Amino acid sequence: MTAKFKKHREQLESEHKRLTEEMVQSKASASTAEERREGSPFGKREEEATETLELEKRLALENRIRQELVGIEHALEKFEKGTYGTCDNCGKPIAPERLEALPQASLCMNCKALLAKNAKGTPPPR
Repeated sequence: MTAKFKKHREQLESEHKRLTEEMVQSKASASTAEERREGSPFGKREEEATETLELEKRLALENRIRQELVGIEHALEKFEKGTYGTCDNCGKPIAPERLEALPQASLCMNCKALLAKNAKGTPPPR
């Protein structure tokens, strides 16, 4: 593993730890909110709307964290397989600038652009 990839791996591992802790905190704050709600009467629509909004925000945050974790875990698996830095779609090297900006990138810029243009959201065949 080259020194520049070692730096990327350290970044990925650090970000993985941070996101995992953020997910744990989010779930812990959810159970605290549920405990508070159990003791209070809640017949007001405003309270219900506020709680619904908070729940939606928390679920959206947890979903974003999960998606980021999946990308990071995939990149870490690529390190284990020795394929880090290569495009999952075409197999060509991913530009160092792209990996510097987004260490968990799994597609080169060409394949990422093709994916964005593809209406179905699936990568084009090799």
